[in-house]
Amino acid sequence: MRIMMASDFYPPVIGGAERQVQLLAQGMAARGHAVIVATSWQEGQPGEVDEQGVRVHRLRGLLTRLPWFYADRRLRFPPPFPEPDLTLGLRRLVRAHHPDVLHANGWIASSCAAALIGMDVPLLISARDYGYGCATRTLMRRNALCGGPGLLKCTRCATQKYGAVKGIAAVGGVLASRSLLQRKVTAVHSVSTFVRGVIKRDLLGRSPAAEPRATEPIPDIVIPSAIEERPATHGAEAWTAKLPAVPFILFVGALQAHKGIYELVAAYSRLEAAPPLVLIGATSPDTPQRFPRNVIVLRDLPHAAVMSAWQRCLFGVAPSIWPEPLGGVVREAMICGKASIASS
Repeated sequence: MRIMMASDFYPPVIGGAERQVQLLAQGMAARGHAVIVATSWQEGQPGEVDEQGVRVHRLRGLLTRLPWFYADRRLRFPPPFPEPDLTLGLRRLVRAHHPDVLHANGWIASSCAAALIGMDVPLLISARDYGYGCATRTLMRRNALCGGPGLLKCTRCATQKYGAVKGIAAVGGVLASRSLLQRKVTAVHSVSTFVRGVIKRDLLGRSPAAEPRATEPIPDIVIPSAIEERPATHGAEAWTAKLPAVPFILFVGALQAHKGIYELVAAYSRLEAAPPLVLIGATSPDTPQRFPRNVIVLRDLPHAAVMSAWQRCLFGVAPSIWPEPLGGVVREAMICGKASIASS
């Protein structure tokens, strides 16, 4: 098959969703399929590159050319609505490669849907978070689980997170793109049954409790994301020197509020004679500015180094306060035989 994948971000940008897209693309290429990946352009990254049989195209949209638009210029994400330059770039790739399927992950799906107007290429979208119905992508409102989208309440949440202009644009984009996705999407892949229920309610307009039917116009399926079955540590040697020489507690994930980073730091601060706490993940505007003594923050580690850290730690912590779509870091800990202290 000729497969085209599209993702908001792609390695070397670090994250669970990015890791899963990379594993899937490289796995399909290893099975003999012709695979290309389209993703948003990031500063310092080549426009095109071959990686283990996968051709990666980083496309520059109108917004990615405006560095002041992003709170973190290292992460220039596509908007939740069809972005003109990005849509044209995707359409050119479709015409050049004639894919049998386009598999989109994240907000770039809206630009993919617009790029396929007038074409009969099937569009599969993956739901790895709640971005198809939630402008903040967390499904959280006032530190509690949100009951679904609404114009006023979504605007309040989004403007609080992004500011007035970007917040209103995000809410408008998510709500306006819903009908476009419903028309162009061929099938939806969710990483868990909980995510599937949210997708049914917030994107497909169905009851979350309803069982899939063969007559559904858009099939929705649940397939947990793939993950390597054994700890891969090759290439991690240069990073292990940054880890404490003594046993440590380990957190892996975005250092953001919805991941429970503030609760974790507060709990750690109350411990006496505690082992070091290692935090591995990307920082963002809502990352704590200061950390207690014996807290070590490591960012942009390759996956092999993360797995090496799991093997060396005492145990893991996963204090998320949002509804984790799947919680891949807990599975990584289990693969390495480590216990995790986690929220429900």
